[in-house]
Amino acid sequence: MHVDEEHAAFKVEQGGKTYYFCSEGCMLTFQQPDVELKKLRNLAAFSLTLGIILMIMMFIPNPPLFSHHIWGLLLATPVQFIAGWRYYRGAWGALKARTANMDTLIVIGTTTAYGYSAFVVLFPMWAPSMDVYFDAAAMILGLILIGKYLEEVARGRASEAVRKLLDLQPPMARIIREDGAEEEVGIETIMPMDILRVKPGERVPLDGVIIDGASSIDESMITGESVPVSKKMGDEVIGGTINREGSFKMDVTKIGMNTTLQQIVQMVEEAQLSKAPIQRLADQVAAYFTPAVLIIATLAFLGWYYVIGAGFGVAFTAFVAVVIVACPCAMGIATPTAILVGAGLGAQNGILIKNGEFLEKARSLQAVAFDKTGTLTKGEIAVTDIVADDPDDFLAKAASLEKLSEHPIASAVVKEAEKKGLKLVEPKNFEALAGRGVKGDIARKHYVVGTSRLMEEIKAEFSADIKAKADALYDQGKTLAFVSVNGVVTGIIAVADQIKDNAPAAVKRLRDMGLKVVMITGDNKRTAEAIAKQVGIDEYRAEVLPEDKVSVVKDLQKEGLVTAMVGDGVNDAPALAASDVGIALGSGTDVAVESGGIVLIRNNLMDVSTAIELSKRTYSKIRQNLFWAFFYNTALIPVAAGVLIPWGIQMNPIFAAGAMAMSSITVVTNSLLLRRWKPRD
Repeated sequence: MHVDEEHAAFKVEQGGKTYYFCSEGCMLTFQQPDVELKKLRNLAAFSLTLGIILMIMMFIPNPPLFSHHIWGLLLATPVQFIAGWRYYRGAWGALKARTANMDTLIVIGTTTAYGYSAFVVLFPMWAPSMDVYFDAAAMILGLILIGKYLEEVARGRASEAVRKLLDLQPPMARIIREDGAEEEVGIETIMPMDILRVKPGERVPLDGVIIDGASSIDESMITGESVPVSKKMGDEVIGGTINREGSFKMDVTKIGMNTTLQQIVQMVEEAQLSKAPIQRLADQVAAYFTPAVLIIATLAFLGWYYVIGAGFGVAFTAFVAVVIVACPCAMGIATPTAILVGAGLGAQNGILIKNGEFLEKARSLQAVAFDKTGTLTKGEIAVTDIVADDPDDFLAKAASLEKLSEHPIASAVVKEAEKKGLKLVEPKNFEALAGRGVKGDIARKHYVVGTSRLMEEIKAEFSADIKAKADALYDQGKTLAFVSVNGVVTGIIAVADQIKDNAPAAVKRLRDMGLKVVMITGDNKRTAEAIAKQVGIDEYRAEVLPEDKVSVVKDLQKEGLVTAMVGDGVNDAPALAASDVGIALGSGTDVAVESGGIVLIRNNLMDVSTAIELSKRTYSKIRQNLFWAFFYNTALIPVAAGVLIPWGIQMNPIFAAGAMAMSSITVVTNSLLLRRWKPRD
């Protein structure tokens, strides 16, 4: 055991996993993915390399040292029992559980091809033919291992999402001792009721309540709201949020697993553990198909040898032909090949589909929930309206004051003035009012720029016209900065998070597809209603915290709706993970990207519908692949079993292998046809 100062108090490494412990005894478990991924990658490369060599050997007339058959046995044996050992273990486990799964299919298919070939090499005098299938067994294992490798790459991302969430919590905090001295200590030593100092630019260490001072807190990681929230004495603050302006003292109220950030971590973990793989469809088929094939092959052997007395050669040929023609190898690659092509198509169109499970679920989506800030909107506030008799002069005076403030609204005002090329002056007697605004003197006049609450504090006079225009701007979901000159409000600067250009079109396309569209935001109801109206969404949820976002998603699921969540921020991570299909914007936080099952690399909202259409098309190919694999495997079983022998026709295992190969070729070709799909403009 040793200390891990970055992510937890202690960690223990055991059984290929690292167990992380916080100081209160809470435990988070992270996989060690590197070793397993490297092993899968190496085994896949090993299998494919030897399989290719085996195929090349077929075209060499007189290979050195040994015959074709001996070389096949030497090269295929390590592939079968080293690379394929994991599937033998899985098939054995299924057998002990009295069932059959994809491992069972893979083992029967490859072992039949390899075993019969080895029988031909070792006992040629008893073999019904001299044909061998070593290259097929090796290549099939290689392809299946590639699919497994890609699956594990996606699955290993879960722990990274949790790590990045934990990184939001600062490792150190500034504690105030009883004698007033301040000291930096490790976050794990902080206890409830401790008093902490938080300075401008720092992250709030833990959840608590402000007991002295005031500030403006960026809570976008929690609420998604782009405009910082003013905080004063008695207001709650959340660990991991950013203190933008003033210094304050806080009383710690929550530590360890009770903090908001740790609860988000828990929600992400729990939601990700509930995923189910698309592979279960093939497993369900295997549970019935595999035993049926073995029974038919055995009955064919017993019938011809004991009942009809046709001889061992005929009986054994029938047994081998049935097993080989029904070899489920095509079923083993039906899903991975379609996923590989679909994922490649997605990448070409700016869509990253992490796992086959999302292909299964996205095809039947019935509802899409959008985060607002940074998803439907640009996540950057800008000046939208200036209400004043002389807008340029009014803006120049306000910007002259705001340029000395670090508040995001101030930055938006200054940026707008600079864009217009306005001349700014140096104010006198400047003072920043934490979380409320600024004040100062310009040209012998006293200016105050800030919130309506600040205007009320200084008892500034409002005209009826200004109040009416302010109400109209509020109804549009905008944030307002009022400007008073010598105690009289002379104008308003409105700022807002701009709607993305293609947001309305993206929403319309989803609604045209018959999906229910919902907006979720931490904004107040007035702002939420205005934004929802602009993008064409009828249903929205306002003032929603992270745990409530998950609740909204779960409420939609309780209605029987297969639900996708589209988001970009840390606050969206739990809802992304809890939804049936989490769709994250590539420009979003690492945590959101890791928690989403589909990532829109180009941040184009039109790609939400494109991702759904691609998922439907890819899943359709998987269904078609499984059908063709099953069709080939079953249609020729009666012929392989010998129903045509009375007419002098018996299927040779080489023709059975040809049908098996044709099954795989059909599956791969059908998957490649998916490349002709083009997204809608």
